[in-house]
Amino acid sequence: MSITKKGNITTSAVRAGINTDQQHGAVVAPIYLSSTYSLKGFNNKRQFDYSRTGNPTRATFAGAIAELEQGSVGIVTSTGMAAVHLICQLLSTQDTVVIPHDCYGGSFRLFTHLAKRGQFKLIVVDQNDQQALDNALAHKPKLVLLESPSNPLLRLVDIEVVTKACHAVGALVAVDNTFLSPALQQPLTLGADIVFHSTTKYINGHSDVVGGVVVAKTEELGEQLAWWANCIGITGSAFDSFLALRGLKTLPVRMKQHQENALRVADFLKNHDAIDAIYFPGFPEHTGHHIAKKQQYGFGAMLSFEIKGDVEAVKKLFENLELFTLAQSLGGVESLISHPSTMTHAGMTIPDQLEAGITQSLVRISVGIEDIDDILADLAHGLTQSQL
Repeated sequence: MSITKKGNITTSAVRAGINTDQQHGAVVAPIYLSSTYSLKGFNNKRQFDYSRTGNPTRATFAGAIAELEQGSVGIVTSTGMAAVHLICQLLSTQDTVVIPHDCYGGSFRLFTHLAKRGQFKLIVVDQNDQQALDNALAHKPKLVLLESPSNPLLRLVDIEVVTKACHAVGALVAVDNTFLSPALQQPLTLGADIVFHSTTKYINGHSDVVGGVVVAKTEELGEQLAWWANCIGITGSAFDSFLALRGLKTLPVRMKQHQENALRVADFLKNHDAIDAIYFPGFPEHTGHHIAKKQQYGFGAMLSFEIKGDVEAVKKLFENLELFTLAQSLGGVESLISHPSTMTHAGMTIPDQLEAGITQSLVRISVGIEDIDDILADLAHGLTQSQL
């Protein structure tokens, strides 16, 4: 298995905002913390007038993400879920939305509860079941949400193929690209209309910012989303944008190390006696491996596995880890481990979890960039103790 990257994305990420300050010549884009900006005169606005609507630092970050995703307009939001909620503003009460049954628990919770309030009609479907997907598209939805790879079971859908089918019935396609980042996948180039991220994860990369971003393929759609972001007040702060922009500069090199470590971890877990099943698209036997090779520039650094034994084995594993931190989130330079059923997907009912394939013995890992020997030693100790 090889780890590749796309074209000059490394250069684009590093150079984002560099040497753009026209006033003092600052090499790094400044942080503009001002909440408001003076007008040149009566009814004569400058480019920015109020920071909820527009902010120079946020605009620099938004432009950088849009460039990396090869989109037209980027809108930076206060959280990843704010990004999802922003996309929902495109919908009316008579519209139908199709979401995957195994999407991130926060997305599942938002869509199901908004649908209960009558804000739109909702169809939850296994998007790897072609007949079920075809039946859903027969309802001519306004929006189809894709998550590839899915959280937490790393299932994949062929974005290009599914998008063509969605466009054939007039549906917009929005893709959650959080697990891979634009360094490893660019859904807009595969036909999607919208791509979104929790920038908290790989884009920032240091677990010290909470944020989100939406990138629209067309100027028209981007302007519509930007209008709604200002209207409902979910735009991100200048300081968070600055930190995320700083993290973005090392995204490609971080992803390279993340992936190298993840490959080693996956190979280690694959042959471990304490593991019943492992979910990692980098393995040829993974059902989505051929799709990953087609549409991704690497296999990412997320993986999940089923541990032998019940939830007590999971608890023992967590209690005997020193390097891995038991915590929410992913994509930071540090290695994290989580229990999806009680953490990231706790907003789903147990029946919904089981329908999505999320069991009590499922564990999710975000592989960090620490020394790989230390990572493997920590896992080896924890897994051994989990079976005692």
